[in-house]
Amino acid sequence: MAKIQLNGKKTIIKANLSVGDLIKKYKLKESNIAIEINGVILPKNKYNKKRLRTNDKIEIVQFIGGG
Repeated sequence: MAKIQLNGKKTIIKANLSVGDLIKKYKLKESNIAIEINGVILPKNKYNKKRLRTNDKIEIVQFIGGG
């Protein structure tokens, strides 16, 4: 298990979970989000390669259309 901070809330996830796995877990659309890990924006092409570790701080921002 790994302890992370997700959008300001402490949470526990499975060890060795990728960012792509996290997106699937929360049923998010990759095209509508941006992800920051430890203060750095993660490019979409690295979502499935980047593994989350204890003490990582993840911010997920969803884009919502409107007018």
